[in-house]
Amino acid sequence: MGVSAAVMTGRGAGAIATIQLVGERAPAILAKLFRRTDDNPLELITGRILLGHIFDGDEVVDQVTVGCEGPGTFTIHCHGNPLIVERIMGLLQRNGVELLTAEQLIAKALTPQPATNSIAVEAKLALTTVKTIEGAEILNHQVESGLSAKIKQWRQGLDRVPLPQIAGEAEQILADSEPARLIISGCTIALIGPPNTGKSTLLNTLAGREKAVVTDIRGTTRDWISAEIHIPPLAATVIDTAGLDPSLATGDIGRAAQQRSIEIMNRADLILLILDASQPADQLSETLSSRLVNKRTITVLNKADLPEHFDCARLPAHLARPVRISAKQRTGIEDLIRAIHQTCNVSGFNAHAAVVFTDRQRLLMERLISASSRHQADALIAELLQGPIE
Repeated sequence: MGVSAAVMTGRGAGAIATIQLVGERAPAILAKLFRRTDDNPLELITGRILLGHIFDGDEVVDQVTVGCEGPGTFTIHCHGNPLIVERIMGLLQRNGVELLTAEQLIAKALTPQPATNSIAVEAKLALTTVKTIEGAEILNHQVESGLSAKIKQWRQGLDRVPLPQIAGEAEQILADSEPARLIISGCTIALIGPPNTGKSTLLNTLAGREKAVVTDIRGTTRDWISAEIHIPPLAATVIDTAGLDPSLATGDIGRAAQQRSIEIMNRADLILLILDASQPADQLSETLSSRLVNKRTITVLNKADLPEHFDCARLPAHLARPVRISAKQRTGIEDLIRAIHQTCNVSGFNAHAAVVFTDRQRLLMERLISASSRHQADALIAELLQGPIE
């Protein structure tokens, strides 16, 4: 069996980086590259953590610890400087180690055997890219409980449980999976609205730092600007877009900025429609209003610190429950965050709920809902539990 290695921590500079080394020849490679600080014999015993240095010939590359997780499985913790990590990985490669991504190494180590729970493997793969602690809790629960337990329950009781009951439970799993997806993978929030309604100010307020240029000139934002925010249980990318206004769609730059705003709006998980509470309601065009039908949208009346001239009665039904804030004065932001949680259905989300979290699982669950026979349902349930991972 060959030896494989992968960097298990995220890209970029960090305090510590973790490299996983797996394979029958891993001890021999460590014996060549690693020397203990106390000069004692290597003794790679399961459960032991050794302090020492990685050497490239006679040259010290870095001080590291080596954790012995099991036969042929080791974890190297080095300093997180990307140059150090890259040099150690290059050194391993020159000594016959196959370099993989974290996902590839996990998939290789956990490739399903006939009795392996595919969902457990997928959960461990998903944990390498999960965005929040709450998302990690959801994924961890699917390994033995959650989705795994529900599918095993269906399989054991298939002879006596009516197919409509299974279909109903599968529909509930899919419904719960959408908020779970936002918690696990993060969500994209688009700030949409007419020019000069305070979108850039709101982005800065949510991000807690000056990200966007804020002026009183209409149409200042000609391209999108984004910021990462954490509003537990969500990790969100907030995108400030060019104000949607047909009068600004002149020239190649103006038209391109307007088109990018529309594209971002169409891709977003959630739209915050930012309107100016101090101006009349005719700032909201029928074109923009119609684009927001059947989209997950929160109407935000900004500039609530100024006298209000906005007639909320003129809002269409799908936008008629506004949240009032002053991004400049930083008031109403907690109300807005609560509205985001409620609109995304993540308020009080049950981390123990059974959810699907891969396209493979989702497709099979959709097919199970429409299964026309117990034989077909049994095959789909078996594939959910032990099918090949894409």
